[in-house]
Amino acid sequence: MGGLLVIGDVVTDVVALHERPLATGTDTAADIVLRPGGSGANTASWAARLGADTRFLGRAGYDTGDWHIAELVKAGVHPHVRVDPDRPTAIVIAMVDATGERSMLTNRGAGGHISVADWATTLLDGVRHLHVSAYTLFAEPGLELARLAMREAAERGVTVSVDPASTGPLRAFGVERFLSETSPAGIVIPNLEEALVLSGASVPEAAAEILSGRYGTAVVKLGSGGALLGVGGQVVGRAPAAAADLVDSTGAGDAFAAGFLAAMLAGIPPAEALKKGCEAGAAAVSEVGGRPGAGNFTRLTPIARFQRKLPQ
Repeated sequence: MGGLLVIGDVVTDVVALHERPLATGTDTAADIVLRPGGSGANTASWAARLGADTRFLGRAGYDTGDWHIAELVKAGVHPHVRVDPDRPTAIVIAMVDATGERSMLTNRGAGGHISVADWATTLLDGVRHLHVSAYTLFAEPGLELARLAMREAAERGVTVSVDPASTGPLRAFGVERFLSETSPAGIVIPNLEEALVLSGASVPEAAAEILSGRYGTAVVKLGSGGALLGVGGQVVGRAPAAAADLVDSTGAGDAFAAGFLAAMLAGIPPAEALKKGCEAGAAAVSEVGGRPGAGNFTRLTPIARFQRKLPQ
């Protein structure tokens, strides 16, 4: 099968689920949980849950580093996480409304300082595929690391994928710059908004065509609309979303990427792997936070379940 190495962020997520709109200048009732998160760490955890031999490279902080490492181990991941003695772990406050949509406040903390000092060539031993969360690229030390890791992966015949991560920092980084820096990747896994930004297209099918012409394979996540698969400049597959009780959309895209990549590593054809990605994404939105398994969080107050059905 071959191993999967994920490079990305590990984050302390504070998830607040609120049924009513936020009230400026006063209190809004919410159910709040503390969870381990981070796009890269989430993808690694879901991939391990789905049976992939998964390694994760990231940087945590002095405040919660040991907890994050333990949670990755519990998920079945082989963590390579340096604990920064001078900085706290990245923190995200995710405010989730009654539809499951989220808004986030972010402090990258130690994660913004991951660098080539965290890299070792031996990390690629036994690895068949490297997956890079683009959050790694959005600070100069991480960009240098990503360049090195993708270059060494290519030299060793290890395939590479990239998740564009988020449109805000993506636009700030620069679209053409991003496309150039991630050119060693053969697979790009954006959500719809990221795909449109990267391609300049106005519809998902055109975005999948353009991005797959550039990378080779493009997997465009459409949320409740399922997903598209583009290969060599053509849309060659489409999968519907799996039905789910929508509680929290945090980590759905990370889980999708894990489902798709784990299936590919298991030898499943790309069109079928697309369905596996949708199934993993549906499992993720049915839970609070971005990781598999309800045991991976500290419950601070009772969790409200907003029962919403994703359309097929």
